[in-house]
Amino acid sequence: MMHTPLERRQALRVLGALAAAGFVLPRAALANWDKAAFEAKTLEDALKALGAGTPATGGEVQIIASDIAENGAVVPVQAVSKLPNTERIAILVEKNPNLLAAAFDIGPDTLPDVTARIKMGQTSNVVAVVKADGKFYSATKEIKVTLGGCGG
Repeated sequence: MMHTPLERRQALRVLGALAAAGFVLPRAALANWDKAAFEAKTLEDALKALGAGTPATGGEVQIIASDIAENGAVVPVQAVSKLPNTERIAILVEKNPNLLAAAFDIGPDTLPDVTARIKMGQTSNVVAVVKADGKFYSATKEIKVTLGGCGG
């Protein structure tokens, strides 16, 4: 269904009026935001802020991504959990200024398979952290960021 620019503007006006009246609260969207993990300066601090401590490793969590990213501004990364009762999946980039790149709450009837396009400033380890049945698991993959696709 195509929407005209006029319909979109009208919808935005209605949402703006509802927000101004207090019916729509923008802060509600940030209720589960992991501020401490996002602001962490080390991987250990980010894991601690997520409540993960030292997660177990194994084949139950996978990171699917290219070994080399030709454009660090847009790096597609997929994290897959084979663990039953997966509750959460987070993607961290070890050498980014803000380690937490994405976090997803997984509902009980949701397939624990997420994809995000993340930004990477340099070659780094990407870590997928999964919370399942109250326990934490992880997988790590190094992704090399090149300049102009030179393969370096």
